[in-house]
Amino acid sequence: MSEITSPRDLFLHELGDILYVEQKLAEEVLPTLMEEVTDDELRKGFEKHLRETEKHVENLEKAFQKLGEPAEAEECIGFEGLKSEHDQLVQESSPDLIDLVDAGAAARTEHYEIAAYESLIAMARGLGERDVIELFEKNLKDEKETLREVESVAKRLAKEHAKAGQTA
Repeated sequence: MSEITSPRDLFLHELGDILYVEQKLAEEVLPTLMEEVTDDELRKGFEKHLRETEKHVENLEKAFQKLGEPAEAEECIGFEGLKSEHDQLVQESSPDLIDLVDAGAAARTEHYEIAAYESLIAMARGLGERDVIELFEKNLKDEKETLREVESVAKRLAKEHAKAGQTA
């Protein structure tokens, strides 16, 4: 996208931003996380979220279509920062902590996505683009549920690691 000079330009930029995030999650990040983790519940959660993320991409492409715009992903610097932090933590952590690292990275990413969808919904309302709100709300609902699931697994993993540390 070129220069952002109007609220609609900003809205389309932000829409392209979350499209980039969802595409990267589906194509690269979630498949990598599924390979890294050893916890079955966490892996199954990532598998489920991959299927949802593919649907999120479709919903975002539909939103662009409803807006009469081409679906163009915008590189998301914030997401790349989260991804970089994850990659560094994986390199620096012992193998038995990777599940905790990945659960934490997933939770941070879900928070990022939730904030993005909430912002898009507010901007769509402000711009009178009501046709796309339902698509964003569907994605937002999934992200909030995924966050709850990831946080639940992360708590269990943290307790297990704490308990193992006390007996070691």
